[in-house]
Amino acid sequence: MNQPGKDQSGVDRDPAAATNETAAPGGAKRSPAPVRKQANRRRFIRSAFLIGGVLGLAMLGYVPVASARKARLRPPGALEESDFLSSCIKCGQCVQVCPVAAIKLDDLDAGFGLGVPYIDARRQACDFSCDAVQCILACPTGSLTYKKPATLPTRPGMPLARAPVLKAKEKDAEPTLNLRERIGLARLARPETCLAVQGKGFRGQARGADFTGRLRYSAIDRWRPIAVREHPYEREICDLCVSECPIKDAIRLQETTGPDGQKHYRPQVLEQCVGCGVCEMICPLETAAIVVDQRAAWSAG
Repeated sequence: MNQPGKDQSGVDRDPAAATNETAAPGGAKRSPAPVRKQANRRRFIRSAFLIGGVLGLAMLGYVPVASARKARLRPPGALEESDFLSSCIKCGQCVQVCPVAAIKLDDLDAGFGLGVPYIDARRQACDFSCDAVQCILACPTGSLTYKKPATLPTRPGMPLARAPVLKAKEKDAEPTLNLRERIGLARLARPETCLAVQGKGFRGQARGADFTGRLRYSAIDRWRPIAVREHPYEREICDLCVSECPIKDAIRLQETTGPDGQKHYRPQVLEQCVGCGVCEMICPLETAAIVVDQRAAWSAG
């Protein structure tokens, strides 16, 4: 007869192990408790990694937006930044209809959110070559809109005083754009470098032979924008920011006479500025003297 605590070979057995090796249904032995604990631990670690991965991917589109230092210049009709980011589905429809390819979709590493549409005015501004603000018509969510819903706030200085008149349509029966709010505001940021302020003219290609930006020159072709480099200028006093602005009464060249009797000129931004960015794009200096501040409001003072 076997003694208690010994198996048939006479070797001492661990009472705890004997307790854990209870028979499972069907006659199979259940794994010892330490093995089950290790398996549970591995399952928990795998689940934690999966949940962390899913959450990490979900946050990829948010982190760049949260860490961005400033907002981008958005397409015409864009809602306020927080409303725009929450409603835009990054479908790219606005990009496809822009005749001058002014609208781009952001990359993840840019710090502004993956796939969010924006305009880099210095590279290619919106000149309203579409006549009807096609990006707004193409937007399926109302992120770009002609008329903001009454439930969304409108900051003072953002609404335009009156409907903007498009110079290219000035002779049409209906020359205005269906646009009620500005997307930014132009500003003479570097008056000391401005050619007009210095009383200088400009001749040649506005941005050089390598510049790929396009504009609609109505005197050449009402419907087909052409490359800026194919349209050289010859001005006694540089006024490109004024002459190429697509909106009537948005900017003018203010002339004054100094104490020395000499005439001085300075670009003056007016209330009808919608923030399209053409003035910034066409400025022939290496660093533009005039820039567009995105989401900036008009202040009479």
